[in-house]
Order: sequence, then C-alpha cells, then structure tokens
Amino acid sequence: MLSAARMEVIKQTVPVLEENGEALTRHFYQRMFRENPEVRGFFNPAHQHAGTQQRALAAAICAYARNIENPAVLAGAVELIAQKHVSLGIKAEHYPIVGENLLASIREVLGEAATDQIIDAWAEAYGMLADLFIQREREIYHSQTKTHGWQGFKRFVVQQREAASDNIVSLYLAPEDGQPLQPHSPGQYVTLRLTPENGVPVMRNYSLSNRPGSARFRISVKRELAGEAGAPDGVCSNYLHDRVKQGDVVELAPPCGEFVLKPVVEAGKPLVLIAGGVGITPILSMLHAALEQQVGREVIFIQCALNGAVRPFEKELAALRGDYPNLSVHVRLSEATAEDRARALHDSEGLLDSVLLDQLIGNRAAEFYLCGPAPMLKHGWRLLKQRAVEDADIHFEFFGPAGDLAA
Repeated sequence: MLSAARMEVIKQTVPVLEENGEALTRHFYQRMFRENPEVRGFFNPAHQHAGTQQRALAAAICAYARNIENPAVLAGAVELIAQKHVSLGIKAEHYPIVGENLLASIREVLGEAATDQIIDAWAEAYGMLADLFIQREREIYHSQTKTHGWQGFKRFVVQQREAASDNIVSLYLAPEDGQPLQPHSPGQYVTLRLTPENGVPVMRNYSLSNRPGSARFRISVKRELAGEAGAPDGVCSNYLHDRVKQGDVVELAPPCGEFVLKPVVEAGKPLVLIAGGVGITPILSMLHAALEQQVGREVIFIQCALNGAVRPFEKELAALRGDYPNLSVHVRLSEATAEDRARALHDSEGLLDSVLLDQLIGNRAAEFYLCGPAPMLKHGWRLLKQRAVEDADIHFEFFGPAGDLAA
C-alpha cells in the first residue's frame, strides 16, 4: 500500500500527465521498441500509426493517477487489459521491461519536473499495479487450461473458407490434434498467430462469430485497408484474405475477453443487440447463445451496415429469424444502393437514431450490447443515455485499443 505522502505525490502529477500524456506515451513506445525490440510483436502497428494505442495508454495512466487512493474503481478497466494481455501471452517477466521504459520516459519527457520524489512514487505505484495484473493474469491462464485444455498457442487447421460479405471472410478452424473444443463465452475472442512472408510473426485478436459449443471455431475477418496516405494496410487481415487457404495451419490462443453475454437478471427485460459492420462478430455469437440459453426472451437485433454488399451474415440471420419467433431483426443501411433497394432485403436507411429505437423498443427498459466502429459506438451510447438507460444495462466493445464513449 502506498503511503499517504506518495499518494499525494502521484495526485500532484495528474495535471502534468493530462497535459503531456500523449507525448509521454509516444516516447515510451518508441523507447521500448528501441531498447527491447523483443516486445514489438505484442503490438499492432496500425494502432501505433493511428495513435490510438498511445492515447489509450495515456488515458489509463491518468485514470490510475486520479484514482490512486481507490484503484478498485478501475476494476473493469483492469479486467479488460488483463484479458488482452493473456490473449497475447504477456507474462510476469514482461512487466519490468514496461516499468523501466515508463519511468525512463517520465524522466526524459518531463525533464526537471520529474524529481526523484516523483520517480520514486511512480516506481512504487507501478509495482503495485504490475502485481495486480500479474495475479489476475495468472488466474486467467489457469482458467484457460482448466476450461479449454491449453494455454499459449495451439495449431488449428483451416477446414473451410467462405465469404460473409464482399469485405469479410469467415475461416472455420479445428484443432489439428482432433481434441474437441469446449464452449467459449459468447462475445469472446481468440488470438491468431501467423508468420507472413516477411518472416515476422504477428498476433491479432478476432472475435468468435460461431455459436458457443460448435465443433469448430469461426473467425470472420474484415479486409483492413489503409485509411489515410502513409498508413499501413492491415497486415494480418490482408494475408488471411489473400493467402490463407483451406488445409493451412494457423495458431490460436484460447478464448479471452470480458465483453460477454451475461445471465438474465430481470425477467421480461428485452435483449437488444446492436452491431455495426464487422462488429457483428461477437454480437452474432451472443445472439446464438441468447436464443438457445435464454429461452423465450425477446431479442431485438439491429444490424447497421454501409450497404448490402458489405452487410455480413445475411442468410444466417434470415434463418435465425425464421426459426425463433421471439427474435426480431432490423437491418439499417446508411448508404443503400439501387441494387439494395431493388432486392428489398433491408428494413430502413440512415444512421442509428432515436426514432428507430422508439419504433423497436418503445419506452420499455431493455439491456443493450453494442459493437462496431468507434463513431457508431459513441453515437449509440449517447442515444441510449438520452433514453435514460442505466450504465449497468449498456455493454460495449471497441475493436482496437479501448476509448471513451463520452469523449
């Protein structure tokens, strides 16, 4: 436990961290990759290039400093990060590397403002935080072994490829050793590791889009193209689209993630699942589980997509809608084409809005799960808060480094 004096030192650093947080974290990553290149593979270069990784770390450091007297309020954030660390294979021996580079970066970026008193206080605070993560991650690793039968990476065979849309390919993966899969928690992701032609292994998290308890895992991967000049195309997604074929072998780590469908708490409360683009992948797994496990519960599924060509899982959703009378599916396209209108397979056009929510839900209380691109999540969160939905009834997941929906 930090002394009161050191807690006060940490709190006094909050303003300077808020002002210099991104500069500090940019410097930290550059320094760590230079001094300890062995950890570079844990990080997605696209997130580094976009600055989202740096901003997420800066926000986390500031949040820890602001709540240094009561870090328990950060339990949700700690769980999210611990799950992510386990998915990538981060272990206790990696924490000293981070600590050394973080403290050195504080000195190098803040200069004379980083007194010995500040460095000593942050060294102790970091040590406490590292111990917290190490303990929780040890528990998750143990749970993975007990539930799924392995930890680390295991060889899986690509048994089938199929297009989910024009820009999303689904891969069906089975263990090479023939061992049966245990059900994942609906909403979880796996980590895929492969080595493209440059010989540098890459790891990426992909949500499981299959029904929990299926004989095979299914990941459904969007081809990620550079969003701006100079930014890299998605290394892993493009390799999966262009090079990985049926019969190939990839490596998977066991399912991880805290964005999972929760048991019913209040009988009669509808479940509303809102998916944007490839964000449908964990939501679709939740949908399968809810229909099978939460029998008779009203389920409202809202799928948002740009147009019909990039709308995934059209046939699967149509089949579910036909099989379950308690399920209603509403498809909204933001930029519907003439072909979309001719086929008449969508229900409305435009962005998610309060009119649609009123139409589908009315003034009833409901439980919401959202996944999609950050702008859609922020927009959806604001719509739900305008409806006075309690925070406990709003569950969401960012693809990529976590952000702040209220920002």
